[in-house]
Amino acid sequence: MFDPTVFDNLKVAFENQLYDLDNLDKEITIVSRHDRLDLASMSREFRLGFTLQANANVTAEICLEASLRDLADEIMEEPEESPGCTLRLFFYMTVEDPDTECPLIESILTQIWTPPSRPEQTLQYTYDKQQKQYQNTTEVRFDRKVNENQMEDIPNLIDHILDSLEALTTE
Repeated sequence: MFDPTVFDNLKVAFENQLYDLDNLDKEITIVSRHDRLDLASMSREFRLGFTLQANANVTAEICLEASLRDLADEIMEEPEESPGCTLRLFFYMTVEDPDTECPLIESILTQIWTPPSRPEQTLQYTYDKQQKQYQNTTEVRFDRKVNENQMEDIPNLIDHILDSLEALTTE
């Protein structure tokens, strides 16, 4: 019989919560889903992107990752290791004035998440196009691995993501 890993259990928990918010509550719209197994590094990655149904200007994405070391520690039941996954959050939006908008984005996300490290923003644009907009990708990182012990925190985490989407769309 297949014994699901921490990664599998967390992935299903996130999917259940988010698809309920999409299909049942009509609060969000799922816009992307990626479930990857990298055979070269034997790592796993799951990404689920969504927007608020009322305003699709900002997209949030949950990224759950498990490395070969994470999976091996769990399967081998290493007593001194605590199996878990890496959780990262991304927010994608368009900005026109980075000098004004990026500090505001950082302030909003720092107030909601209060992570140990500040959100990291990356700006991207297409060269030689007459556009005055930049694609902003903001990453929120967490300083520890997550596992099934945090399963009951998932609804609260998703509420924080929804609060972030709401605050970023009204900025």
